[in-house]
Amino acid sequence: MGARRQRKQGDDHDGGGNGSAADGKARPENAGLTMGQTGGPTKRLARAPDSPLPLVVVNPTSARGATGRAWPRLASELRAHFGAFGVAFTRRAGHAREIAESEARAGRKFLIACGGDGTVSEVANGILASGADAELGLLPSGTGGDFRRTLRVPRRDTDAAAALRTGRTASIDAGRVEYLNPEGGRESRFFVNVASCGMGGEVIRRVKQGGSDWLPAALPHALSGRAAFAAAAVRASLAYERPTITVSLDGGPERHLAITNFCVANARYFGGGMKIAPGAKMNDGRFDVVAVGRLDTPAILFNSYKLYLGTHLGMREVGHALAARVSVRAANGEKILLEVDGELVGTLPVDFEMLPRALRVRVPS
Repeated sequence: MGARRQRKQGDDHDGGGNGSAADGKARPENAGLTMGQTGGPTKRLARAPDSPLPLVVVNPTSARGATGRAWPRLASELRAHFGAFGVAFTRRAGHAREIAESEARAGRKFLIACGGDGTVSEVANGILASGADAELGLLPSGTGGDFRRTLRVPRRDTDAAAALRTGRTASIDAGRVEYLNPEGGRESRFFVNVASCGMGGEVIRRVKQGGSDWLPAALPHALSGRAAFAAAAVRASLAYERPTITVSLDGGPERHLAITNFCVANARYFGGGMKIAPGAKMNDGRFDVVAVGRLDTPAILFNSYKLYLGTHLGMREVGHALAARVSVRAANGEKILLEVDGELVGTLPVDFEMLPRALRVRVPS
């Protein structure tokens, strides 16, 4: 289904990049160009032609720059196990969305996000904003990797590249969210994974600010990503004041909830592998709404393993519901942070709207 253009870009914490190329090598002097198979420049991305080649949108600064360093190897795996492709490197936050929207409008049929969850979200936002019939693919190379877990996209480069070639196309749900941006204006964007308010926003803030700098740089990305989120969660739980929110589901009566965190999930995982919505289906036309009640720090630490196993829904402090529309506001006028697909975008009040089967995605067969 077509989706409306947003008023402002969402941010991608994975950052920017350094140019575009089709042979897998970064060429800063060609920033903003697409490249043909022969390596010669064609046209600027803003005027990209209808191309039969898939385009890989690479965020070289994701995973603390590991994606950029690994790109020659990733490109080799992709050529060997997938085939020919074009490449565009991002240069700044929001650039992946711009590239994806421009390319989809120009007729590009397959856009592959190479980076973390932020990069995936930006490319998905671009496709949805374009209203075009483009398909999203994933070549995971970021810190969290939560969205790929639900889709069961392989983490190993070779397997992920092969899955892009042999996989099938699935139509999945997406969400549209409207909120207050940091300047206090109303803003909207799309999301494909999980949005949360409460302590989740504080955790993301700490991760962005480098609250896990004590982690060894040599740790594997999957481990360091999970450890970064876990460390930020522990620190946030020690300082976070649990707020009260007012929630309405599908236009029903408002309820007051004292929360530690409140999640609106399209997919199953967030926060570096926490299985927040274990039963979420991305084609049922409804969000999984998970409210974690007011838990103190010892209770959070003692029960944290349940979030990774997906057994937390059995706790009496945790509520769960299904809804296609969700409205949330602060009950007492507090400033409550909102994170969307792992990006800290603004604050409450917030409205969520389900867009059934709005996005085509390549998934493993």
